[in-house]
Order: sequence, then structure tokens, then C-alpha cells
Amino acid sequence: MRCAILQPSYIPWRGVFHQIHKVDLFIFYDDVQYDKHGWRNRNRIKTANGTIWLTIPVQSKGNTVQHSPINSIRVVDHKWNAKHWTTIQLAYRKAPHFATFAPLVERIYQQRSELLADFTIDSTVALARALGIEHTRFLRSSTIPAGGQKTDRLIQLLQVVGATHYVSGPSAAAYIDPLQFRAAGIGLEYMVYDYPEYEQLYPPFDPQVSVLDLLFSVGPRALEYIVRQ
Repeated sequence: MRCAILQPSYIPWRGVFHQIHKVDLFIFYDDVQYDKHGWRNRNRIKTANGTIWLTIPVQSKGNTVQHSPINSIRVVDHKWNAKHWTTIQLAYRKAPHFATFAPLVERIYQQRSELLADFTIDSTVALARALGIEHTRFLRSSTIPAGGQKTDRLIQLLQVVGATHYVSGPSAAAYIDPLQFRAAGIGLEYMVYDYPEYEQLYPPFDPQVSVLDLLFSVGPRALEYIVRQ
């Protein structure tokens, strides 16, 4: 059974959905430390004035120092929902497939989750299904009894869910111990991010943007630009 474990993030880029597609079970690593300047509460979209950040306001003061887990981070207010949705509409209303996916994205931004992770996890699952990824199951690490740190924690999580193969992001190679995976009898694979360009509304092409850009640009063919056959 193939499994991936990754921190929940806000409207992720297509590489995350490639990782989701490659596995039978995707575990949101929601009980590890919140990283204030990471992708947990922000991402980028293309606009007529260039690439911009969309950031969910959270109560982040002292979170890093206090080692607060991602699943404890609270959203400050809900004015951001309408602001982000308005910004997305202005940026993509002329995109070829905006009308197809706008109702789904609007429903996502109508959520009023008090916790950041609730919003980002629910929206990521909804977007995965919209892309046509139906086979992957989802769990949160906070619901799985496993201890340890770093590689030990990953292996315990994988053993509890019965995984035989782990698909990791490439940056994790800096701290993962492959010998521990071998000893546990779990295969280890790193993602390779190599995706074709597609026609964006506002050239030049920028690959490091939210998957919303891909959905609005190519529509039902989006998965073809994520999964290389």
C-alpha cells in the first residue's frame, strides 16, 4: 500500500496533487510544528499585475517559539474569505474554464472554519476530487497513534496504517534516514517534479502557483498536466 505524509497547505500547487495521485493513502501531517513562513496559510496566483500572494490571517504570534502544532492554529477573522474569492475572480474570470470550476471554488471560500487546518485539508480534498483523483483516501496524522520524531515518527505512522511504500517530497531527503526504511521493510521513493507548461492568462509562464491556475486554464484536462503517463 502506497502512502504519502505531508503538512496541509493552502490551495497547493500541482506537485502536491501529483503526490496525492501516486498513493493509496495520503496523510495530512497536521500535528507537527507550524512553520510561520511556509505554505500552511499562503500561496500564489497569477494576475494581470504579476504573481501575488494570498495569505490567510492567523494568530501566529509566538507559534514557532511555542512549538504549536498546525492543527491548533486559529484563523483571525473571516473577512479574508470574501477578499480572496474576489481577488481570484478578478484574476481568472477570463480564463477558459473559470465558469466550470467557479461554483466549486466559491463553495470552498464560503467555509467558515475556525481552525486553519480544517479549511486547508477540506479544500485540498475537494480540489483533488475535482481533478478526478478518486482512488486516494485521506487521514490526519493527529488521528493515528504513533510516537517518535522525524524518521521514527514517519515509520511508525506508516506501520500503523499498513503502508509498504512511502512517497516523499524531495526536500525530505535532508532528514530522512533510508536505512531505517529498509530495516522496516518499507519502500522509499522521492517525487520528481517535471511538468509541462500550459497557456496561462498572463505570460510569462510561472510554474510555482496554486493549482487553481491550472484548473481555470485547462479545465477537465488538468490531470494530464500533473500525471505524466
